[in-house]
Amino acid sequence: MRVLGIDPGLTRCGLGVVEGQVGRPLRLVDVNVVRTSADLAIADRLVTIERGIDAWLDEYDPEAVAVERVFARSDSSTVMGTAQASGIALVAAARRGLPVASYTPSEVKAAVSGSGRAGKAQVGAMVTRILRLDAPPKPADAADALALAITHVWRGSAQSRIDAAVAAAGRKQ
Repeated sequence: MRVLGIDPGLTRCGLGVVEGQVGRPLRLVDVNVVRTSADLAIADRLVTIERGIDAWLDEYDPEAVAVERVFARSDSSTVMGTAQASGIALVAAARRGLPVASYTPSEVKAAVSGSGRAGKAQVGAMVTRILRLDAPPKPADAADALALAITHVWRGSAQSRIDAAVAAAGRKQ
């Protein structure tokens, strides 16, 4: 399974592609961030993010997309930018008919580190270990995007098997 993880953000939108399956070592395909300048109009920043995501969808042809679920923080301007970038990611994937999963930061942290309260350094260290990298991906948005993709390979593929089994059982009745 090949998954594109997206850590949405208006200034830095993390993108990471991971390949593998449950019970087997996962492989890093690529990781980067789409950056936009705060000097640009929000519409122009969103277009830049959309183009970046579209280019990755074209180049890496993922089977699924995992996006960080937006949650309320104390700074509403941060939430708005994150929500806008998240919407762009969801639309880009849906336009191609790709399955999209959303995970909260706590779910991702728990999946890769065992603790929903893990810090950014812990998540980066575990992503490095899981993908057998020489160093943690920088910036943290890149590591978070990979953590989202890892979470989906581990959790999403298991959920897909459960859904398929339930569907098959329903057809037999």
